[in-house]
Amino acid sequence: MIMKLAFNVLAVVWYSLEHGLSGVYTDKVSVLAVEGDSVTLHTGVETKNQEDIIWYFSGVRIAQISGDLSYICTDVQCNEGTERFRDRLNLDNQTGSLTITNITNTDSGEYKLKIISSSDSEKNFSISVTDVPATELYEKKEGESVSLDAGVIKSPNDVMMWYFNDTLIAEITGDQSKICTDDQCNKRFRDRLKLDHQTGSLLITNTRITDSGEYKLKIIIISSSKFSITRVRRFSVSVTAVPDSGLPAAAVAGVVVVAVLLVAAVAAGVVYRNRRGLSVL
Repeated sequence: MIMKLAFNVLAVVWYSLEHGLSGVYTDKVSVLAVEGDSVTLHTGVETKNQEDIIWYFSGVRIAQISGDLSYICTDVQCNEGTERFRDRLNLDNQTGSLTITNITNTDSGEYKLKIISSSDSEKNFSISVTDVPATELYEKKEGESVSLDAGVIKSPNDVMMWYFNDTLIAEITGDQSKICTDDQCNKRFRDRLKLDHQTGSLLITNTRITDSGEYKLKIIIISSSKFSITRVRRFSVSVTAVPDSGLPAAAVAGVVVVAVLLVAAVAAGVVYRNRRGLSVL
């Protein structure tokens, strides 16, 4: 009898921890973002199943969609006069997933998803936003190599796309990769790009002055079905010419030949003088 009672008590405790005291299933997800990221919080459901989906930020309703799509609101539409996110919220009509674009430090906090259906459920997301890293500057001389570090730990599902002055030059999608996807890229770099499949970092070999400019890395970080982040990192590369003597190549070659002949002549003169001195003795 005592064992049976203890088992029942443990079952109630387990159920309360799993489903909450209210009988609503809860889940908690932590998200670390960088200023400027786009963060998508996934619901894991399809609205065609007639669920009503409501999103809250710090207890305030910020987005809602009904299963039959008869009612949809975000930010100021949900709470007139607030304009907390100022048109930075996007609600997926198919899944109810919420995307926060151009995220800022003030967006850090607790987000709650409430799914109202035959079996209600809740998900809690904690978002922390850190400062955006400064543009990385690289200064190289012609002929040197430069490595642009992706700066993240790449997961197999992550997508990485490299741009040079807004032209796509390399990308990694899963285990597939491409370098120079158009003629403009091929003509400019000509097999001088190397993409690290493990880190996503980009190496430019034998740099030229024409390689100077802005490079951008777009990273789509996918964390299973719970959330995804789109991040952009920026790099500025400056390539300068190698200093020379100011003389044409032919002139430089001529100077070298003359110098060699002068050295030979001086050496011959020294030998002749030494031999002459010996003969006098």
